[in-house]
Amino acid sequence: MKLRIALVSACPYPVPQGSQVFLRDNALALQARGHEVHLVVYSYGEGRDHSGLTIHRCRRIPGEGKTKAGPSFMKPLQDLALTKTLRDVVARERIDVVIAHNYEALLVGLLAGRRPLIYHAHNAMSDELPYYFAGAGMAARVGRWLDRTFPRRADRVIVPHRRLAGHLIVRGCDHSKVSIVPPPIRVSDFPECTPEEGLPPVLYAGNLDAYQNLGLLFSAMELVRKRLPHARLQIATGESVSYPDAEVVPIRGFDSLHRLLAQDSVFALPRVSWSGYPIKLLNAMAAGKAMVACRSAAYPLTHEVDGLVVPDDNVRAFADALYTLLTDRRLRQRLGQAARQTAERAHEPEAVGAQLEAIVRDALHPKSPAANRD
Repeated sequence: MKLRIALVSACPYPVPQGSQVFLRDNALALQARGHEVHLVVYSYGEGRDHSGLTIHRCRRIPGEGKTKAGPSFMKPLQDLALTKTLRDVVARERIDVVIAHNYEALLVGLLAGRRPLIYHAHNAMSDELPYYFAGAGMAARVGRWLDRTFPRRADRVIVPHRRLAGHLIVRGCDHSKVSIVPPPIRVSDFPECTPEEGLPPVLYAGNLDAYQNLGLLFSAMELVRKRLPHARLQIATGESVSYPDAEVVPIRGFDSLHRLLAQDSVFALPRVSWSGYPIKLLNAMAAGKAMVACRSAAYPLTHEVDGLVVPDDNVRAFADALYTLLTDRRLRQRLGQAARQTAERAHEPEAVGAQLEAIVRDALHPKSPAANRD
């Protein structure tokens, strides 16, 4: 039976950042199963959307156009406008189920009052919130309260990995209603990177928020340059910034990101925040790139099989891994090819779509008890 599904996310769309890619690819996976899918998002985005998805935008709030993640003074007004738009879409399109992507969307879904409501978690607030505020201890306590209070109010919860599932279950989510579903990635959308002779750059791609831990990368590059003075660092982002020791590459859409990932480079993920699932890493894997990642955020990777995984915040280990890949073209090629195969095998959109569909149908017609699907 064809279902009418609304995916709501309190974010601008499209933007070539992880949360928006996560949202789009899950929507496409459900649409490919034959369902009618509606995206409900903010009034603006960056670049053009070529997905073919039906998009509903909330009323624009004057003065708001921020694409960077994180809190802002205007965000509560945006979210109230999004709540009204979601209510309108649910009524007009006769929506069967709402899937709320990330925390603010969960609050929007709860305010809109539509059931069943599925919460698709991208992170834990107790992990991420301290990165945005000077008082990290207080922010962590507020984050723990949020984690205890709101996810359990959804009818079903979807998480990308076991660690976040355990975190939310300990904080009150019914374990039988929590399902682990990996993010989908269509490998065929990414031209494959071919390592070349010579010294490639080190590449970071994505937003520049504090939880990305870019200080570790800059410190590691200082050590790399003591051994390779001509080593280059590229920062690919949609934000307007400049760095004295890095080349900033503007990313204005998914096409430009794909072209950049197809070029020979060593992909770096200095992030240590554990609760999310770095979509940038999946993109790099799909493009067949060799990469270095810190252990807490390296969920798809196996050390020395499809990437190099180092201890969290270990500058020397991160630098040594970068140096190894920069100077060994054959290793870059072997790890990159294996990474692409891992992405194709473990994150195949058709399989993810089938898992999502089963969760949606179970939310509409609950079984007792519901088995945890992972």
